[in-house]
Amino acid sequence: MTAPGSGDSSQAFSADAEAVRRLIGRDPHAGFRVSVRCPFGAPAVIENDPRDARGYPFPTRQWLTCRALATAVSRFEAEGGVRMLEDDASMHHALAGAHSRHAALHDGHRVAGAGDPDHVKCLHAQLAFALSEGGNPVGDWIMERSDASWPAACCAEVPE
Repeated sequence: MTAPGSGDSSQAFSADAEAVRRLIGRDPHAGFRVSVRCPFGAPAVIENDPRDARGYPFPTRQWLTCRALATAVSRFEAEGGVRMLEDDASMHHALAGAHSRHAALHDGHRVAGAGDPDHVKCLHAQLAFALSEGGNPVGDWIMERSDASWPAACCAEVPE
């Protein structure tokens, strides 16, 4: 479901909007729709509108909202995961493919608004895009190396 920020009054959107606020710790900067739900039914990935609430371009179209996945990916990024992905020659074709697919869907923007197709700007955005597409080799690579997995309890229900 697409909604213009927090102005939609439908019950379903209201529940999703509240869950996203809890998960990311703030109001989203752009309208969004839920593109992936966790096994518990909460928003795990949202697809943001192409422009934020002020009308500025919002290049991060898919946003990883599941705290468990985001925490695992953050740890992996801190350990040098971005550089590892960029340096993994076996992933160059898959990474280029993910950027191309994202650009085709989102007005020419690569994943996370990366300017260079060989550059990885954000593993969170790469994984969010992969999950929203039903999977891709880049997402598989990130999940495996970050030890990310769905949590035992819903992140949206558990206080941070």
